[in-house]
Amino acid sequence: MCQVIIHVPDEVLYDTHMSTGEVTAFARKMVALGYYLHNHVSIGYCAEIAGLSEKEFMLFLGRNNIDLFRFDDDEELLRDVANA
Repeated sequence: MCQVIIHVPDEVLYDTHMSTGEVTAFARKMVALGYYLHNHVSIGYCAEIAGLSEKEFMLFLGRNNIDLFRFDDDEELLRDVANA
């Protein structure tokens, strides 16, 4: 497992009124969101990164207006429907 450390200036904590725990949770969710959107990492792995259950991560995606079902083109959608 890889561990990443980022430094958030104290001023950001002050300005956002976030605790260290809240910043950590926020960072984990944003990293997971980036992996989901840009690297097509599964919901399961992204949920693990975010520290959420799969259901919680899917709700998080919905709150951020991100579709659960993404297809590169119409043919991919049709293949998926045919395989359902």
